[in-house]
Amino acid sequence: MSDKVFNVLFLCTCNTARSLLAEAQLNAMGKGRFRAFSAGSYPTGTVNPNALEFLQHIGLPTNGLRSKSWDEFAAPDAPVMDFILTLCDDALEDQCPIWPGHPVAAHWSVPDPGKVNGSAEEKQHAFMAAGFNLRKRIELFISLPTDSLDRMSLKYHLDEIGKLVCDPA
Repeated sequence: MSDKVFNVLFLCTCNTARSLLAEAQLNAMGKGRFRAFSAGSYPTGTVNPNALEFLQHIGLPTNGLRSKSWDEFAAPDAPVMDFILTLCDDALEDQCPIWPGHPVAAHWSVPDPGKVNGSAEEKQHAFMAAGFNLRKRIELFISLPTDSLDRMSLKYHLDEIGKLVCDPA
C-alpha cells in the first residue's frame, strides 16, 4: 500500500454548503489518505450557517471552513489535485481553470440545500439529505483501490458513484 495522500477538490458555484460538507466529511473519513479542499467559481465569501450546524451535529469540526475561489487552487503554489469533483450542475457548466497535474474529474450532482425555502425543519432535512448523499458517495470513493486503478478506471468509478442517489429517509 502506498503512503501517497490524494488531494481532492470539491467544487460548487458559491462554495457555501455542499462543497464544504464534502470537504469536512472527506477530511474526517479519509484517515490521512485523502486531503480535501473546497472552492467555488463565484464564491459568496460566507458559509451557510445550516451547513455548519449540520457538521457540528454529526460531530465534525468546522473551524477553518470558508467560502473561497477556485483561483486559489489554480495558483502555482497551490497543492496539486489528484481529483476534482463538481457537486452542482452550475459549476459543471462554468469554464474551469486548467488544473496542474491533470487530476481525474467527475460530476456528483447534489441538490443545493441552501436553496430550500421553507420551515427550519425543511431546511434541516435538506442539509441532512445532502450530507447523507455526500457521505455515502465518499464512503464508496475512499473504498476504491486508488493505488492500483489507472486513470480511466478511476474516472469510470467516480462517474458511477456520481450517478447514485442516496436517500436518508
